[in-house]
Amino acid sequence: MTLSSIYGQLEKGAKLSPDSVAILAPERAPLSFSRLLAQAREVVTRLNALGIHRNDRVAIVLPNGPEMAVAFLSIACGAAAAPLNPAYGASEFDFYLSDLEATALVIQAGVTSPSVEVAQARGIPVIEIEPKLEGPAGLFGLLGAKPTSGSSPRIAKAEDIALVLHTSGTTSRPKMVPLTHQNLCASAEHIRDALALTPSDRCLNIMPLFHIHGLVASVLSSLAAGASVVATPGLEAPRFFDWVAAFQPTWYTAVPTMHRAILARAADHQPTVSGAGFRFIRSCSSPLSPTVMAELEGRFGAPVVEAYGMTEASHQIASNPLPPRVRKPGSVGVATGTEIAIMEAGGERLLGQGEVGEIVVRGPNLMRGYAQQVTDQAFTHGWFRTGDLGRLDADGYLFIEGRIKEIINRGGEKVSPREVEEVLLQHPAVVQAVVFALPDESLGQEVAAAVVLRDAQVTEKPLRQFAAARLAYFKVPRRIVAVDAIPLGPTGKPQRIGLAEKLGLAEEAAPRPDQSGESVAPRNPVEEFLVETWREVLKIPSVSIHQRFLDLGGDSLLATRVVSRVCQQFDVDLTLLDFLDAPTIADQARVLADKMRQPGESVERNRAEPPSSNQVGGAKSL
Repeated sequence: MTLSSIYGQLEKGAKLSPDSVAILAPERAPLSFSRLLAQAREVVTRLNALGIHRNDRVAIVLPNGPEMAVAFLSIACGAAAAPLNPAYGASEFDFYLSDLEATALVIQAGVTSPSVEVAQARGIPVIEIEPKLEGPAGLFGLLGAKPTSGSSPRIAKAEDIALVLHTSGTTSRPKMVPLTHQNLCASAEHIRDALALTPSDRCLNIMPLFHIHGLVASVLSSLAAGASVVATPGLEAPRFFDWVAAFQPTWYTAVPTMHRAILARAADHQPTVSGAGFRFIRSCSSPLSPTVMAELEGRFGAPVVEAYGMTEASHQIASNPLPPRVRKPGSVGVATGTEIAIMEAGGERLLGQGEVGEIVVRGPNLMRGYAQQVTDQAFTHGWFRTGDLGRLDADGYLFIEGRIKEIINRGGEKVSPREVEEVLLQHPAVVQAVVFALPDESLGQEVAAAVVLRDAQVTEKPLRQFAAARLAYFKVPRRIVAVDAIPLGPTGKPQRIGLAEKLGLAEEAAPRPDQSGESVAPRNPVEEFLVETWREVLKIPSVSIHQRFLDLGGDSLLATRVVSRVCQQFDVDLTLLDFLDAPTIADQARVLADKMRQPGESVERNRAEPPSSNQVGGAKSL
């Protein structure tokens, strides 16, 4: 049976097993379903007394933990909860509070936040909560107006808005996503069923509770199953293992960056890891490397379930099944209560098995539309357009190819960052990788990558050669830079958009000399041979020594023919990667001159050279 509201979920839990534990937290007594229901009723009654009712948007700025979990649940029972990242600055709070047209701001008493000053400047009432630290986890008092004697809470209904979140806004203005009680309850029950959750399960939540992943996958799905959730302050890798030992959770869910942080410390906590007893581990919100999946399963002895979701779908859309059903590494699984299809670019028809197109979805967990007037472009023939590229295999398993806006268009060749990242992560020196577009004057975009390395002595060229042996030439990163940490958004997703600028690589797109202007003749016998070879292979009448092979219509097959002739003529070992790294005849002549001076050695930048201008924001030339 599908419950129609969050209040209905809490009420069901309280009726079936009033003393069962709903919320736990470090160093706090557990909170039962009956006490949680009573707290929700009290909060709604007090909000009503303050003139706040169903569908009014209440911004919540609280630290991760039990009070945040209970505040979300309680406020959503009588208004529209709008959690915000406590780490925002004043300008960000000003945008979000304004965009929400917030009726009130809820903060924790005694905690300093720029949101308070912004709210006061905008005339938005500030409501303080005071945690009851001596009581069960998550209980708090709501300071302010008191309800009149005998007043009853006005509980939200299925069609009312329960939660308002914003999309990440990495490529455009953040869009406001209003989700109804029905949306959230449907998603929670889809997750419950996909993971076979029962009252005996316990989730260790380390996800931020201003994000759909933590709110629905951890909290609501657990409560929908009559199970419990441990509300922690968020991922603190050293304390993670203490929490596992103390609470004996049966599962946890996280983004890949969190899984990697846990793995990095797992060897130091082997007794806890061995006795963890996880029934499964869940991963969602960004792609999980098959290598990380295998390491997690090896360490914890539990299956890793990768899922796919988004805010507009109240989180989960698809999930890999639990054993004994098949889990496919690289896939985000099968539909879970939501219909999934693949649509062609024009939106006129749905594609067949194995064809790559835009992932579209529909179902009870889908929002009705954005709060702003942009909904018409988001739906086609009743299908919500996710903006993700993917394909469905014969068994209905979904494979994500990347975000449409993040796909790199290299001179007409489309490159999925995820595919390149997965190859780079196979190199033993690479811990993390993010692939992004590098502006290029001729091709429009080039492929670039930022990597975190285990071995600082590994240089760029071996990494590119490793990729070249496994990828088509146009997918091989033109630049690979080492960084201390991959730039992430507040929810742990890699920030590809604008990364070239952040790392100081955008200036490398400066115009190259004589790409299409006045012809420059060869200046020595090597350049003369190359000009003649290019002319014959490309079947063109003339070539300037500063024109690029790809600009003249060249491709990898034609480049291979040139490389073969050059190796035979000069008795050198020139690879296709060498050729593509030296895109003009002038460049190639310099490489050949070096190889003829030092047979068998390629030109490679010495790591001992002074830092170049692209060592920005922790990036280092390899």
